[in-house]
Amino acid sequence: MTNGLPPKQADGSARPSRRRHRSWRLALAAVGAAALAVLLVAGGALGLQLAMLQSSMPASSVSRAGHPVPAATLRTVAEFPVGTFLENIAVRADGSMLVTDLREKQLWYLPAPTGDGTVQPLLLHTFDQPPFDITETERDVFYVDAATYSTTHHSHLYRVDLRRWKPGMPVPVQSLLEFPFPISSANGACAPAPNVILVADSLIGLIWRIDLSDDGAKTTARVWLRHASMLPDPFSGKLQPGINGVEYSAKTHFLYYTSTAQRLFMRVRVDPRTLEPVGDPERLAIGHQWDDFELDENAHVAYVTTHRENTIERVPLDPGGRQAVQTVVGKPFDPQLVGPSDFAWGPGGGDPGSVAFVTSDGGYTAPPPDGIVRTAKVLRADLSTP
Repeated sequence: MTNGLPPKQADGSARPSRRRHRSWRLALAAVGAAALAVLLVAGGALGLQLAMLQSSMPASSVSRAGHPVPAATLRTVAEFPVGTFLENIAVRADGSMLVTDLREKQLWYLPAPTGDGTVQPLLLHTFDQPPFDITETERDVFYVDAATYSTTHHSHLYRVDLRRWKPGMPVPVQSLLEFPFPISSANGACAPAPNVILVADSLIGLIWRIDLSDDGAKTTARVWLRHASMLPDPFSGKLQPGINGVEYSAKTHFLYYTSTAQRLFMRVRVDPRTLEPVGDPERLAIGHQWDDFELDENAHVAYVTTHRENTIERVPLDPGGRQAVQTVVGKPFDPQLVGPSDFAWGPGGGDPGSVAFVTSDGGYTAPPPDGIVRTAKVLRADLSTP
């Protein structure tokens, strides 16, 4: 950090300092209890499927022997106070960024970074619920899903249209949808087509399909896929989200997703014409508390954050391939990378596979090995593969 100043709000005032409220574990307690209830109500089929999925897992599928190990150089782009939970990031075509803060229910704007200094965040909007994922369906039109994951378990979808917006102007935010199930916790999302958004539900273990009207201002929601691998794991003793990050590849016609509590990285085939799932999901990797991720379709790998484990992993997308899961950064522990939660490519044509931006919570959710909870950051990662 170059100036040590707290982020500014839209009116130019400094953001007030905040005391740490109840812990993430306590917040997740209600979620875990509700998820377990859903699992029991769902019947024996999903429970049996989950048990079979877990029993077939080896202790670890992570192997790094015999493959060049990629690396990343990290640099701080923006810094937020200790206790901030930066969840998701979207990089705009002009290099500026949008970032969600779960604890304060806020959406922030970051100017495009230049040089080696940090940028000053600008508060765009405060939601009624904690905002999770930011999905861009067309240039500068974003959809933000939000969920009261620790209280009433309701999920909502908002539209943020920045096509004519400039810093200092009011931000047009439109509430579009409350998800139809009585309990829900929307999380990661992606847009396989301009009029379709797929949203992970970390609490009840499924993926929603949201169909948008031609003008993007009206929506319909229905269940796209439900699978045991998407559920929170009631047998692990740790209360964490089930399905978390989702990304679609138009090149492979697969949807990829992480399941944090079950330590799974999965994929399911998608019909490119109907955008409906085809067949059962299959496992690509296990062994980490996978969070959000981005695809490098040219290299046929995913770069996945592990949040509580403080690493970024490079995961092959072919379950039968010869590549191995590799740690890009975080082993040994890197104090710059504490609580990484999202990973997004830069805006340049050559950035995928080379330049990315990462959000972190500084260890607020899970303090790192040295016990020091740090400021939350947005980091630039310059990647290299030997």
